[in-house]
Amino acid sequence: MRILLSNKFFYPRGGDCIHTMQLKELLEKNGHEVAVFAMQFPENQEHTYAAYWPSEVSFVKKSPQKILASLIRPFGVTEVKKKWTKLLNDFRPDIVHLHNIHSQLSPVIGLIAKTKNIPVVWTLHDYKLLCPAYTFRDRSGNVCEDCLQKPETVIRKKCIKGSSFASLLGYLEYKKWNKNLLSSVTSQFIAPSAFIKHKMIAGGFPDNQITHLYNFSGDEKFVNKPVLQRNNTVLYFGRLSQEKGVETLCRAFKRIVGMKLIVIGDGPIKYSLQNEYASTDIEFTGYQPWSVIQEYLSKAAFAVVPSEWYENNPLTILEALALGTPVLGADIGGIPELISENNGMLFQPGNVTSLLQKINEMKEKKWMYETISENAKKRFSMEAFYKKLLYIYNQSIKQKV
Repeated sequence: MRILLSNKFFYPRGGDCIHTMQLKELLEKNGHEVAVFAMQFPENQEHTYAAYWPSEVSFVKKSPQKILASLIRPFGVTEVKKKWTKLLNDFRPDIVHLHNIHSQLSPVIGLIAKTKNIPVVWTLHDYKLLCPAYTFRDRSGNVCEDCLQKPETVIRKKCIKGSSFASLLGYLEYKKWNKNLLSSVTSQFIAPSAFIKHKMIAGGFPDNQITHLYNFSGDEKFVNKPVLQRNNTVLYFGRLSQEKGVETLCRAFKRIVGMKLIVIGDGPIKYSLQNEYASTDIEFTGYQPWSVIQEYLSKAAFAVVPSEWYENNPLTILEALALGTPVLGADIGGIPELISENNGMLFQPGNVTSLLQKINEMKEKKWMYETISENAKKRFSMEAFYKKLLYIYNQSIKQKV
């Protein structure tokens, strides 16, 4: 099968990018021919079809020319259309698989594929199809679902960067690529959590057009025998931004005795967190490659995912469980689907008291590390994912007109 994947970036920037890159490897390992369509970016990995990728557009650079380019890009510009069409004509895919494409590429690429009678499947990594601001959070950081019924709320609340103009642009993009149009373009949406599937249905997307399929953790991340002697460290690894709840975690750890918190990652609040909370008991390592994360994670008492937004299917949880490391997660979004009494616990998001209580319970419990890893492999292995994905691909191809 010839499969064309598309994601706005093609380097390990976040979970969507990592998933797309791992998916390419998985499909090629199973004998498929795979091409990728992304936006040009200095950190992208090299790829055979990179010459087809449209130029970089930035939403932070301030020159008049770049501002104009960023304003029109989300609606489908000539460069993207031409390069995408040429790749479709030259590569001739059997199926197109979209990931995070809004703004830098835009859903115009799905529309073009549809007009060429190429089936389109779309993995939902966030809530952009339902919320113009992606996250179901207002600018104060509160969970907000107003846009499910009144998407124009994004303008009134200035949810995007606290800016009326940016919020208006997001609303117009949402109206341009509305659910009726996107449903007509897409053969099947892939929901990595039951939670996001339910939200899509609540937002008016057809139930029978959405398939629930958890993401996978690469087979190389599973171990034959997890480390059984754990140290007294607790690990957070991921993006350092407000919605991730890292500050709540740091506040809690200032009151914990006998354990050390290690924070791995980078992001917009990295330096403010370091300035406020760095100590002998709270260490910030900055960005680290997987080899370093794995070393910390395999020996940690447990990992914490303290998010304060509707997480979808966090890769960090899958990676921790693959190593047999239990997870303390916030009871929000898709996180509770991944955590049971056998592999972790849940706490009330944003609540330091609840978090402190569960940290103490986590460190006292006797965990079966081997069982955690074995169960994770059954649920999140590449093989299990591939079988269901291939079924989705084949059904979508059969259904094309």
